[in-house]
Amino acid sequence: EEGYIRDFQVHAEGHPQGVLDVELKYDFREESAIRMLKRISTPGKRKYVRCNDMPTVLGGSGVAIVSTSKGLLTDRQCRDANVGGEVICYVW
Repeated sequence: EEGYIRDFQVHAEGHPQGVLDVELKYDFREESAIRMLKRISTPGKRKYVRCNDMPTVLGGSGVAIVSTSKGLLTDRQCRDANVGGEVICYVW
């Protein structure tokens, strides 16, 4: 939906949690659609936010990936669903 991923596949055979293969999107100059990925939550320091405190990344040009009770959502989807969660990373 956000335009960063070309394709993905989930492989569950032989893996209890499954394996996710992600093919990233590139432009005609073979530059990645993802310019930067910044990890926010770490095992030693978790970052949780409420729906009202959901961060915007680069004024809406980027995306925050949030782990919620409804699964992994973007910051926009969290605002629409009125849920908060753990901010995993920022992508732009």
